[in-house]
Amino acid sequence: MGELMRKLALLVALTLLSACTTIDDLAPVSGPSATGTSHSPRFQDRDPHEWTGRAPWHYAVHGTDVSKYQTSIDWQRVKASGISFAFIKATEGGDRVDDYFHEHWRGARGAGIPRAAYHFYYFCRPAAEQARWFIENVPNDRSALPPVLDMEWNPLSPTCKLRPPPETVRSEMSTFLSIIESHYGKKPIIYTSIDFFDDNNLSTFRGYPYWLRSVAGHPGEKYGSHPFTFWQYTGTGIVPGIRGDADINVFNGSAATWDKWLRQNTR
Repeated sequence: MGELMRKLALLVALTLLSACTTIDDLAPVSGPSATGTSHSPRFQDRDPHEWTGRAPWHYAVHGTDVSKYQTSIDWQRVKASGISFAFIKATEGGDRVDDYFHEHWRGARGAGIPRAAYHFYYFCRPAAEQARWFIENVPNDRSALPPVLDMEWNPLSPTCKLRPPPETVRSEMSTFLSIIESHYGKKPIIYTSIDFFDDNNLSTFRGYPYWLRSVAGHPGEKYGSHPFTFWQYTGTGIVPGIRGDADINVFNGSAATWDKWLRQNTR
């Protein structure tokens, strides 16, 4: 009889706990996915956007991007939280290497997280010079994801606030991307923001996979019909294993499509 009472008490406690817990209390949790999986992670966010329509957690595969601002990372915890890929800042301009690039590069691989290195473009150095700097500092690792060119305005730069005309921007992008693709043997990814995309008519710059930043609406609302492979949806996310605010991204496809994309781009 005592055993029965203990079981009944436990059942009541679990019921009450369940009633008091919401999906937003957990980081991350599994939930329904529009891409056909029931295990899409949903992360907490310090300053979340009120998503309507197609929300980020409707995507099956989530990742993060990091630089020196995240300092040291517990990559095993990051992977356990539901992160499936990482973009890691490597270089900037023609003379800067991110302080934590090598630590992040090794750590992500050690945790079994597919990762890519990215270059932050600097408008006061020639594209060819920047491409050579990237090649000098980023290993040609066939198991890595394709390299990334980060194209965005940098009005806070203390040394270069130059904004070349769109024709020059696109020409320099072509130069950098061609050199990088030739060296690494993989089609590079282009990261960009809404204002940079519009200012430089990147809707006409095709032939590369895009990683689009859009933290206040789905890319379909902000970039029109322009195709994208990755979507950065927040810069204030919470990822276990990363201190402070974290950028969180999704892959534009199902888990099965992600597996296929990985096979095609990591060998």
